This record gives sequence, C-alpha cells and structure tokens, in this order.
Amino acid sequence: MKKIDGGSSPGELGVGEVAKRSGVTVSTLHFYESKGLIRSSRTRGNQRRYPRGVLRRVAIIRVAQRAGISLATILQTLAPIPQDRTPSLNDWRKLSTGWRKELDSRIRNLVQLRDRLDDCIGCGCLSITACPLRNPSDKLAQQGAGPRLLDQT
Repeated sequence: MKKIDGGSSPGELGVGEVAKRSGVTVSTLHFYESKGLIRSSRTRGNQRRYPRGVLRRVAIIRVAQRAGISLATILQTLAPIPQDRTPSLNDWRKLSTGWRKELDSRIRNLVQLRDRLDDCIGCGCLSITACPLRNPSDKLAQQGAGPRLLDQT
C-alpha cells in the first residue's frame, strides 16, 4: 500500500464498492492485498482506494481459484502484469493457457484414479498385490500393513 496526499481520484473505488462489484467480501480483498495479488493506495483519512482495473484482476483471481489454481501460482502468473493496468484479453489468454496445462494433467490423474478406484474399495490397507493405485506389485509389504502412502502425493 502506498500513501497518497489527497482524496480519491474519479478512477478509484473504495473497498466497499470493490467488494460489492466483485462479489467478494472486504476481508477477502484485504487478504488478497496481504498476499500481493492486488494493491491499494490510501487517502489522507487512511481509506483504501483501488484502481478500477482491480475488478478484472479480482475476477481473474476468483476464476483461477474456482479452477483449483493455488494462490501462489496465481500470484506468480499475475506478476508480469502491472498492478496499475487492467489485465487485457491477451493477458487472460496467456494466463489461461498455462493454467489449462495444469488442469488437463489433474483431470487425467483424476480420471485414472476414478477408473481404478473400484479395485481398491475394501482392501483397507492399500498394500495388497492388486492395488494398482498406490502400491503396484505390493512393494510396501515389507514395511507392514496399513495405508503407508495415502498421505503422500
């Protein structure tokens, strides 16, 4: 956040207006700001003011989150876009192209998991020979019974 001397300019929005127009809570905006995803300036009265372009930036963040993209990845991919510029259609294409590859990979993994899940139901320990998901060829049998790999991804 940077301090500004005067009041807000016509192109700026208060935190309540951004929350209302973007469909997120004020606390979400504060959180995004604390993570560096968006930026505000301050008036003499210490009120936050956001450039109008923040609305599109928040929309991009929300769409990415809904798709399961982590905030760290969102921050990394938004970094080249200056905070004082409204993200363009070209910016969106670059962002979404990169995210599409990640989502396609996750979808493939989930389909594979779904298709093999029936073989796993009921085994309990996931270390029997027939478990193709986490322990093909029962490699973990020497370590004893139990779900050895469930918490590792």
